[in-house]
Amino acid sequence: MLGKLVEQFEAASADYAEIHGMVRDPDWFLLKLQEEMGELTQAWNRATGRGRKKGRSDEDLTRDLADETADLLGHILLFARNNRIDLASAIERKWLFRPDEE
Repeated sequence: MLGKLVEQFEAASADYAEIHGMVRDPDWFLLKLQEEMGELTQAWNRATGRGRKKGRSDEDLTRDLADETADLLGHILLFARNNRIDLASAIERKWLFRPDEE
């Protein structure tokens, strides 16, 4: 499961970087992870009334929270791939289960 998901995020990220002329060096992967965490925090603050809604409906805020969570997941997987981290093994050590592999 993780392997396929990682490769799907990698393909989408590589295409995006090529289209927009971005260089994904080792620092980029960590910086994007931090950026996305900030965006998730902002979405959370808005959805929970701790930030200005800026005209966004409750439905918009719920979608924003989901979208930013998806972005963060993608960038965690990209960071792990770029740093050759075996997430399945780490999950097994830390969470005491092994994610299903396809």
